[in-house]
Amino acid sequence: MSFSNTQWLALSPFLLLSAAIVALMLSIAFKRRHDGNATMAVIGLNCTLVLILVLLLISKGRVELTPLLVVDNYALFYGAIILMTTLATATLSHAYLDGFKGEREEMYLLLAISALGGLVLACAQHFASLFIGLEILSVPLYAMIAYPVKKRHSLEGGVKYLVLSAVASAFMLFGIALLYSQVGSMGFAEVGAFFAAHDFELISNRVALLGGALLLIAIAFKLSLVPFHLWTPDVYEGAPAPVTSYLATASKTAVFAVLLRYFVEAGGYHQTALIEVLAVLAFVSILVGNVLAVRQNNVKRMMAYSSIAHFGYCMVALVAGGPLAVEAVGAYLLSYVITTLGAFGVLTLTSSPMGDRDADLNYDYRGLFWRRPYLASIMTAMLLSLAGIPATAGFIGKFYVIAAGLDAKLWWLLGAVVVGSAIGLYYYLRLLIAMFLLDPARHRFSAALDWAQHVGGIMVLLLTLAMMGMGLFPQPFIDLIRHAALQPG
Repeated sequence: MSFSNTQWLALSPFLLLSAAIVALMLSIAFKRRHDGNATMAVIGLNCTLVLILVLLLISKGRVELTPLLVVDNYALFYGAIILMTTLATATLSHAYLDGFKGEREEMYLLLAISALGGLVLACAQHFASLFIGLEILSVPLYAMIAYPVKKRHSLEGGVKYLVLSAVASAFMLFGIALLYSQVGSMGFAEVGAFFAAHDFELISNRVALLGGALLLIAIAFKLSLVPFHLWTPDVYEGAPAPVTSYLATASKTAVFAVLLRYFVEAGGYHQTALIEVLAVLAFVSILVGNVLAVRQNNVKRMMAYSSIAHFGYCMVALVAGGPLAVEAVGAYLLSYVITTLGAFGVLTLTSSPMGDRDADLNYDYRGLFWRRPYLASIMTAMLLSLAGIPATAGFIGKFYVIAAGLDAKLWWLLGAVVVGSAIGLYYYLRLLIAMFLLDPARHRFSAALDWAQHVGGIMVLLLTLAMMGMGLFPQPFIDLIRHAALQPG
């Protein structure tokens, strides 16, 4: 097939990022230079991000590259979020790996490849591209999680994520095969039309029902929804701090973006059984995630259970549907990504791969305000945003979720959101208070005095400004989200 100029332009971010990956691979093969190769990776990611933002400004509609991929404002918006998250992770990784005794350059190569998978997911409109994008996104993460090969917890986390991903992929492939046997197509629109036409016959069509259930289980594994979350805290705890931030943000955002596209383009809101199952998953994820987070003294594990609850909140907006659904999901994911990256940024700046573990215990942050007041203030702002306190980005996200729930009259899910938010406030404040307590002994975990002069520190400061900007002046962010609203194909 031949592409038009419009299609080549829409395809250009994929080509540019792929070229950057090949150039980085060759650069590492010829000469290992941590600063040089990290800079090359960041330049490639920045160029791709700028190109996507330009396309987002000038784009006037959908461009179908193949039956598998579509590029529209929605795909460009989530692609931009994924690339910004990848850039933040790359800069934090540079600070984290600065004293690492081993090969460091492959981290940036793996990160760029994973970002390419995220872009494919944001543009997917076919189950084949969904699976391909998910694998490109996930496979590099196995090595990224286990990158400090001499740490037992990192190796354990890498193996557990490998098992989780393998199980999710198996469920997904089997589910896709069963659906294809009944529908005769793997396009989102065709599968959605089949379910809409046979809604009352699905009880008798057990093959299609089982295929849809297996596919849903695979997505739930990737989003770590309850009860498919059991190893998620172990993976978060074992992964290096920058990789944990990428796991919690970019990988889940990409999966949620493709799930929302399916709902809108395939008419998922007409599939009553699917909506009911997702509502139950949202309810139990909010309550179980928050309750289990209360019991954690490890910051990474706390953030893992917190992310389970946060994607439960996001699922409420998805289930609510209506005119606010796409906008609410966009606002919540954007606020969550900014805030979570900032929180993990502080954790990264206070950690080092040279020690036995990262600074991931609550006790490690005791008295941080008296040692690094500005860093502690940033962490305080991020925790308050995660709790949904007014004047923060997290408040804007929670406001949209509650507004979407009210519009759909989902009272029982809104009750779970309110109760979960109250529980969340407790464990966020527990860590916050620890930073302001007097420290009887000087901790070995503490950021360098000149942390703000390095790229990782600058990235954390920029994330703080973005979080406060979205909380105090949300209109520009809301306009961008509306501009990227997803319309049925």
